[in-house]
Amino acid sequence: MPTLAAGNRPLWRPQRLRGFTLLELLVVLAIVGLAMAGVALALRDNGGALLEREGERLAALLEAGRAQSRASGVAVRWRADGQGFHFDGLPEKTLPTQWLDAQTQVRGTGQLWLGPEPLIGPQQVTLAHPSWPERSVRVATDGLRPFTLEAAP
Repeated sequence: MPTLAAGNRPLWRPQRLRGFTLLELLVVLAIVGLAMAGVALALRDNGGALLEREGERLAALLEAGRAQSRASGVAVRWRADGQGFHFDGLPEKTLPTQWLDAQTQVRGTGQLWLGPEPLIGPQQVTLAHPSWPERSVRVATDGLRPFTLEAAP
């Protein structure tokens, strides 16, 4: 008969494997996820992301204005001013007329012709922000392809 002396274990009881349970792993992953989210939210925007959002939004709005111009057969002109921008030739409130950030500025020419012709000339507009004068983005088209966001030189 086996004895239960120190160091002996019963033969009929298998040794329990030690490790982490699924619940423990999920708790650790949740804590790591929350910590990473906190770090991401704590990082400040350096201006590049703000200008990229403005540029992507403007490219989409210009393409929407271009499509409406072609569909209606009416010439549409986009122009920037001190308060935002306007789409001349489209009914009021058809498209937004304000920047996401009120301090966004247009460098250079602030006018683009969007149609109604299917082919328009090459055009571009450069966006900047006074808080980050060294950064800028350019929204451009070659006249055939859609407006896209490009890195400004």
